[in-house]
Amino acid sequence: MDTRTALLAAAVALLVASAVGAVAAPDALTDPRETDEPPGRIDVAGATVAPGEVRGETAELRLGTDLRHRGSAVENVTVRHRAVGSESGLLVDETTVNVGDVDFEGEHTVNGTVTVEREGGYRIETVIFANGERRTSRTTRVAGVAALTPDYADTRVGFTEGAVWPTVAVSVVDADNETATLSASLSVTNHGDEASEDIDLRLYLRQAESNVIAAEATETVGTVRPGRTDTVTATVEVPDGYNYYVDAALFDDDVLVDETQGVANLNPRETITANETVRDVAFSVEDFQRGEDGAAGDDAADRAPDRDASDDSTPGFGPLVALVALVVAALTAWRRR
Repeated sequence: MDTRTALLAAAVALLVASAVGAVAAPDALTDPRETDEPPGRIDVAGATVAPGEVRGETAELRLGTDLRHRGSAVENVTVRHRAVGSESGLLVDETTVNVGDVDFEGEHTVNGTVTVEREGGYRIETVIFANGERRTSRTTRVAGVAALTPDYADTRVGFTEGAVWPTVAVSVVDADNETATLSASLSVTNHGDEASEDIDLRLYLRQAESNVIAAEATETVGTVRPGRTDTVTATVEVPDGYNYYVDAALFDDDVLVDETQGVANLNPRETITANETVRDVAFSVEDFQRGEDGAAGDDAADRAPDRDASDDSTPGFGPLVALVALVVAALTAWRRR
């Protein structure tokens, strides 16, 4: 037997032995990648919500989901986000992010976005799927979306809000029997980190009784350095002897960004005050945790005044005065005896 024939016979014998071994012991041939490692586990380690593009009616919310993975690879992972109105319970927007196979160790952030109306609050429901099977979920609550400033009105210059220093200060420059020349100084502050660009200051003087615009002026608010406060002055002429509301507004490219109000009392027998009622709204994000009885109670109704009380009662300290008079009468009668 030559060498070639011997080698061929040895190869055939080896193949036959391998086939017999595979039939006798099927577990002998296994995929070397297969181990006793437990099935992969994936869950949510954390979630964040941040404002994105803010428009006039809608706002984009940027969602970051921190995925934690342990064990073997998890195939076909997707992250679904749903924005649901807190009050209505209606679905506002939904988006799904395809992550693919997850085989990293530790944590990884998956980003997504939803678009909501710029009002009210929302529940952001995030669900993790693997091969179409729900694995875990996380719910986050977002409130005060209306407080987000639209991008087209994103300027950090606004009227100064001080406890002592006046936002609107009006002085009389000149006056005669018919007209008065007024100088209105308005304080503005740059709350940002960069120097501001030019914006417009518009001023109306509105007669208090008739609500008629008696005068108006427009001035330019120049560059204001970060954290600095500047004063813009406008001069107007109005009929003397009347009281006026001083309505002031800041406009950036014809977009209203801030407003305030002052007064000019030129009638010495009657004065007016500016409307100082302010309601602050803040954008906030927090985990959704609310009990079954989380609804508002009836405290407001309990605190309401009694509407059945008579409107004919004596104003001021009527009951107290009557009591004092009764005591004085009793003491007078006792002394006379």
